[in-house]
Amino acid sequence: MNFVYPIVSVIIVSLISVIFTIPFFFKKKISSRFLLFLLSISVGVLLSTVFMDFLPEIFSHKYTLGIALYFLLGFLVMFILEKFVHFQHNQKFEETESGHGHAYNLAPINLIGDGIHNFLDGLVIAGSYAVNVGLGIAATISIIFHEIPQEIADFGVLLYSGMSKKKALIFNFLSAATAIMGTIVGLVLVNKLSGFNEFIIPFAAGNFIYIAASNLIPQLHRQHNLKDSLLHIFAIILGIGIITLITLYGPAHGH
Repeated sequence: MNFVYPIVSVIIVSLISVIFTIPFFFKKKISSRFLLFLLSISVGVLLSTVFMDFLPEIFSHKYTLGIALYFLLGFLVMFILEKFVHFQHNQKFEETESGHGHAYNLAPINLIGDGIHNFLDGLVIAGSYAVNVGLGIAATISIIFHEIPQEIADFGVLLYSGMSKKKALIFNFLSAATAIMGTIVGLVLVNKLSGFNEFIIPFAAGNFIYIAASNLIPQLHRQHNLKDSLLHIFAIILGIGIITLITLYGPAHGH
């Protein structure tokens, strides 16, 4: 397995947290329309990666109860992680409002939750490239598109918690960099555990479906304006188109 592709890919993903939070240094607020446009592209990219890339790879081997459980585990882990983060956020907000806490308590919870999420992304990148380059590229692009709005939102939480812009940027990048650790661990597991790929691809599929269907699409449904809705539909189709092109013409895809 070529280690260069997954390492370069995860570094690019980690740098997203810096590149797309730079506008906060020049303006206090990012357009919600722009963020929702990115979210819509992410929905198309994530779901098409699952159905065009991950599932064909999964079904090219014998489909077993174990694979089904890995798929469900990927979904369940993201649900638990999000539940934990939301629960802790609500706890801290209640403490702040009742005068028993401070908003800065939100920062460590946010960083821990995001760090775990990014670590899992790193595992997915390593496992995808272990299958073939095309699958690795599709997975990386999917992660990039859902990380952009996520990292912008995380940066905003850190600012709300009282951090300076410089400190928030540093901590947000360190949290994002856990993806690099995840990729390194994933590369080791690929070589040490023969069944790692059989686990990580359906696990990633469960992750991606949860993020798209439970995390992103509800945000889009909050907008009822016809013009914005049409823009979201266009962006979802654009995301599907991006992965379709990669699936058809990407290097060494194998399908």
